[in-house]
Amino acid sequence: MYLIFAWRYFKAKKSTNAINIIAWVSVTAIAFATAALLVLWSAFNGFEGLVKSLYSTFYTDLKITPASGKTIILTPSQIAELKKISNISNLSLVAEEKALLQNQDYQAIVELKGVDSNYTKVTTVEKSLVRGRFSLGDAENPGAVMGVGIENAVAILSDRAIGGLTVYLPKKGVDDISNPLASFNEGRIIPNGAFAVEQGFDNKYVLTNLDFVRQYMNFKPDEYSAAEIALADTDNEEITKSQIRQLLGPHYTVQTRYEQNSSLYNVMRLEKYAIFGIFILVLVVAAFNMIGALSMLVLEKQKDIQILQSMGADRGWIQKVFLTEGIVLAAIGAGIGIILALLLCFLQLQFKLIPLEGTSFIIDYYPVKLVFSDFVIVAITVFIIALTASWLPSKRAAAQPFELRN
Repeated sequence: MYLIFAWRYFKAKKSTNAINIIAWVSVTAIAFATAALLVLWSAFNGFEGLVKSLYSTFYTDLKITPASGKTIILTPSQIAELKKISNISNLSLVAEEKALLQNQDYQAIVELKGVDSNYTKVTTVEKSLVRGRFSLGDAENPGAVMGVGIENAVAILSDRAIGGLTVYLPKKGVDDISNPLASFNEGRIIPNGAFAVEQGFDNKYVLTNLDFVRQYMNFKPDEYSAAEIALADTDNEEITKSQIRQLLGPHYTVQTRYEQNSSLYNVMRLEKYAIFGIFILVLVVAAFNMIGALSMLVLEKQKDIQILQSMGADRGWIQKVFLTEGIVLAAIGAGIGIILALLLCFLQLQFKLIPLEGTSFIIDYYPVKLVFSDFVIVAITVFIIALTASWLPSKRAAAQPFELRN
């Protein structure tokens, strides 16, 4: 019943044209604010999905690291117990350290990461190769797969390299100030391939085999830098994380992919919240227009209010009619905005209307991803602001004195 009266008041011709203008200004402001927020959020979702897919190339579902220090001890029995956890599909052992990579006069400080044969089962680095092949060799004949940024730094092409590269690794537990070179082990590795993932990885990582790094760093038996884990079901990662912590004890840290990159994800989330805050400010401006339109409508409908009161309508009923009128205005604006946002996102997905400037991106257009929860949040926010803005005019309408005239 309230909706019938509210809809009639909305579409009925007003004696003062300004009421119609202010009402439609409110609707337009809500529509454009809603569309703009949903399009921006969809773009952020697209970039977030892209960044997560890139980071998942190197960062696994779970990672076991030392709670203190740089290395952990994982015995064969502990590894066997870890593999018995049902949600763990694969586990890779890692030895990682900063190293100096040298090709004649060219040098680069890199993160040398020794991995075992399971590494390609817990990450997707192998799919990111742009040159050569994914071959890491063994302890005696170590091979290397490096980022394209490191290739540039040491002036080689991995699939055409003649000879090897010299790598200097710090000896664990050796610190000779009088002879700094005695603190390093020198080895040779053969570049076999190059990957391109993201600039931060491409300029940092060199992959080789686990035994080579452990041998040159003088690791003890069962000593590693970390263990990286792929899960069968990422929805149960917290349960699996607690099982691993219970199995290994407090001297080990277990991190999810989000926790390994918490600073990045927190920044992305804050940016999304900042856009939402701007959206609320735009809606507040639209709400003032709505208050003006409803206040003028109350003045125009004083006779109608008298009639409704004479027919038995109480103050609460009249207030609900004008509250519903405000919600109708907001619903029309939000509905138009949602349809407009869906249309724009569909056109971007199908025709890639807005390109990314530059040539160094993996994709050449702005990615968008529609998330249902975003639409729900926007709809609820618009409803709350509309209800708040309609409260004062509806209260004034309900407070109109009841007078009988001849």
